[in-house]
Amino acid sequence: PRTGCPPQQSSGDAADRQGAYAAGIYRSKAGAFLPCKALQPQTESRSSGFEKKHRRSRKAWFPPIDGRGSGMNRKPIKKFWEKEAVRRRILLTVLILSTTAVASGFMANVLPHMGRTGLEIALVIFFAMLFAWISIGFWTSLVGFLILMRRYNRFTINWPSSKDDDIQESVRTAILMPVYNESVKRVFAGLRATYASLASSGQLARFDFFVLSDSTNPDRWVEEEAAWAELCREVDGFGKIYYRHRRPNIKRKSGNIADFCRRWGRSYRYMVVFDADSVMSGSTLARLLLLMEKNPDVGILQTAPMAVGRDTLIARVQQFANRVYGPMFAAGLHYWQLGDAQYWGHNAIIRIEPFMKHCALPQLPGKPPLGGHILSHDFVEAALMRRAGWEVWLAYELNGSYEEAPPTLLDGLTRDRRWCQGNMQHLRLLLTRGIFPAHRALFLNGAMSYISAILWFMFLNLSTVEALAQAILEPKYFPAQRTLFPHWPVWNPGWALTLLASTGLILFLPKLLSYVFILFKQRQVKSYGGFTRFTLSIGAEVIFSTFFAPIRMLFHSKFVFLILLGQKVGWHAQPREDRGTTWGEAFRFHYGGMLLALIWGAIVFTINRSFFWWLTPILIPLVLSAPLSVWSGRASLGRGFRSCGLFLIPEEIAPPPELTSLKAYLSKPDSSKPSLGIAKSAGFVRAVVDPKVNRLHLAIQRQQRRVAPKIAARRRQLVQKAASGGPDELSDSEKKELLIDPASLSRLHEQVWESPAEIFSGRWRISAP
Repeated sequence: PRTGCPPQQSSGDAADRQGAYAAGIYRSKAGAFLPCKALQPQTESRSSGFEKKHRRSRKAWFPPIDGRGSGMNRKPIKKFWEKEAVRRRILLTVLILSTTAVASGFMANVLPHMGRTGLEIALVIFFAMLFAWISIGFWTSLVGFLILMRRYNRFTINWPSSKDDDIQESVRTAILMPVYNESVKRVFAGLRATYASLASSGQLARFDFFVLSDSTNPDRWVEEEAAWAELCREVDGFGKIYYRHRRPNIKRKSGNIADFCRRWGRSYRYMVVFDADSVMSGSTLARLLLLMEKNPDVGILQTAPMAVGRDTLIARVQQFANRVYGPMFAAGLHYWQLGDAQYWGHNAIIRIEPFMKHCALPQLPGKPPLGGHILSHDFVEAALMRRAGWEVWLAYELNGSYEEAPPTLLDGLTRDRRWCQGNMQHLRLLLTRGIFPAHRALFLNGAMSYISAILWFMFLNLSTVEALAQAILEPKYFPAQRTLFPHWPVWNPGWALTLLASTGLILFLPKLLSYVFILFKQRQVKSYGGFTRFTLSIGAEVIFSTFFAPIRMLFHSKFVFLILLGQKVGWHAQPREDRGTTWGEAFRFHYGGMLLALIWGAIVFTINRSFFWWLTPILIPLVLSAPLSVWSGRASLGRGFRSCGLFLIPEEIAPPPELTSLKAYLSKPDSSKPSLGIAKSAGFVRAVVDPKVNRLHLAIQRQQRRVAPKIAARRRQLVQKAASGGPDELSDSEKKELLIDPASLSRLHEQVWESPAEIFSGRWRISAP
């Protein structure tokens, strides 16, 4: 208890004592809930050695790794797989450079002046960078296809080994679910499905669950507490499922996990990090634990989660693409990376001790967006773990790991905006001392995911300028330098078609290989609706991805441009419902791109009509971006495609128990009658009025602290304001201030119940008992 960790399963008054312990309280002989200091998490921030050094020297972003004054012993390098990894990465580099050189030569020969003018040189340079970028995905998918076809990989970490019984009983694992203003029903339904799967697998005793809330919405905060208590009562989860609400959400998700590590990390050997939409099977969790125990040099083991559970059209397309192309691409990533893999921030198991010791994230110098707290923390944490000598692997063969895709195009682009800023921050870490070359490449690759969009946009603009110049300006047959022969501008349609075909091959051959693998090697075509429907789904996915690519290009270019101008991004909860996109939202979001495409197309059509037809695959999706955004976000349209047998995935035809449980929990109607007629979503009102929720919230809070006289006076005024005017008179910040103060909340609870009937039932909108 003195370390701040949750106590083990207690004997005695079963549910009540376990629930009290889980909330950090105990029940006295008189039956009243009182705060228990011994069971409260440590509130002081015990800074690591790095954090203290960082305060002393702002020049050091990360702790030193050479042992000079750091007290850290780096693990030995050059293991059995590292030499093979070097050979493979040299091969990848040669393949990328050689194919890019050939394609760039074709591009130069296609241009009218054979790449001799400044504009054409710029075109060739942009084309080379873009072709090198897409060829990385091509060679990764190709080698993944070969691995899956062979069904043998001598460097896989997922070899069958000892039984689970070989794991010591003292090995404990914490499953963390950080949440931030999420759908409470979805969060606890996913947690319950994972909990039930672990229980059915017989491995529940090895795991504890932590819901780590950073929610700033006072209604969501109280709703989470009530949902946690209800779940614990239903599954007898007191002492196994814990809830903690963090008041200041410093450093967002990474700070939330760091806070857990400071308080309870020393009581666990491993932690499995979830997102709010994550679900994992009990057998997969047990397998992750076994693999970590049998591979003591592994610091992070990442699964390849599958996207499931959405009904909107765009989400169903993403789920299908993820399920069909994802395994091949993940196998290819494993081939190139081996023990230098990346961490995606969720659905992964982490060894806590080295994570706490080596993976503290600094605050980058300067202001956001390129300075401040690191948003995309996962890649950096993997690089720091590897920097300290621990291995990071991708368990690409492991099934039973699930997540959800964004339900609409706007939601996906909003998420991309946040990821773009985080990945752009990684460019500042490229030259950090001690980072392995593979992770420097991952930093650059992550940034290129968005920089490539603006390169593509610039390439299209330069191509347009070149086409307009050819149509308007008279060609110069004799340059300024003396020459015996004129320079004839030449357009070679044969080479142009060859270049187009090779680029199409690079883009679409991986999709064809996935189709071939499922059709002939894996023989799972029935799991995708049968041969005809599967073939139609592949073709439809190619069409959809072609239409959405220019829209994403334009917005990703805008994101990079705004970040370079210094505009930072806000942090919002990701929607977990298939809510769709309204026409007003779509036009407000897309009107700029639609107008740009119309003007762009009109100019090109007027001046160079032949080039206009080459641009139509870009212009048409941009002009139709608002309707595409609305239609693709409709769940009814997605269900219509599913009824036709399109975009089906195996998890829909033969759903695993975890997803069946999740769907059942989400669709289950709430049989309990709202207490006093208060909706569950009205969390603040419930905490003030409902005696049970009020007592629960007070029990979870820390012991009453002394506050300054001015703060105490302000809180007394807030109590009077709420008691007389009702909850609508308070802002969210004022509601939170009352919720964190047990004395003020108790006083408000008493005054509301003692108030006249018109205030009790009217302003608080409740049914009088």
